[in-house]
Amino acid sequence: MKALLSFFTVLPVRGATLEEAAREIHLLPFIGLITGLPGAVLLMAARFVPPDVAATLALGAVLLASGLHHADGVLDVGDAIMARGSPDRRREVLRDTRVGIGGLGALFLVYAPTVGALAALCETSPARAALSLLAGEVAARSTMLLMLAFGEPADPRSSSVPFVRALSGPQRTPVVVALLAPLPLLLAISALASLAILAVPLVTLGAIRISAAKFGGIGGDVVGATGEVSRAALLVLLSATV
Repeated sequence: MKALLSFFTVLPVRGATLEEAAREIHLLPFIGLITGLPGAVLLMAARFVPPDVAATLALGAVLLASGLHHADGVLDVGDAIMARGSPDRRREVLRDTRVGIGGLGALFLVYAPTVGALAALCETSPARAALSLLAGEVAARSTMLLMLAFGEPADPRSSSVPFVRALSGPQRTPVVVALLAPLPLLLAISALASLAILAVPLVTLGAIRISAAKFGGIGGDVVGATGEVSRAALLVLLSATV
């Protein structure tokens, strides 16, 4: 998993090429356990600090653990969706380094519910909140994997192309296992919590359709942003059921 750690986390692992990371991409959900660990530890501190403070610090920790790459995708996709024009025009906005109100709005809509859900879970049980965050991180990567397996790149120059190619044909079938990757963590919370796993396929399906309509297909920013949405959706569902 060294290539995935290099590409999807801030851990000091030697640099890897896209092609090297693509060969290991089927292991992507397990990266969520690594990025989620510092946040889970901080959530346990909810016994000593207010739950909303612990939730905010925990989310910050997992975002930093992934190098803020996917948060940047949320910004870019938010701006691009709000842009008027053709899919080509929206893809230009995706590549624009400037941040507009669409990006800021997307950050709020994705991360405010995430913090609120984590805080609510902390009030019930810091340990369950920690398990929920780990499940959310795994679910986010499962969603990204499914996007890469079943989405079509909008641009042949996209960073998603090597991953899509690696998951094409017969290699696509084992990816279905990604749907079940968060399940052990959810079952450790409660049997009812396992229903939150539906967030992964539902968010994936919606994101593939929206990205096809708005951008002509998927790209690195879209895949990363979709993972962030999936985490938020799963945590909100857990806060309503646990």
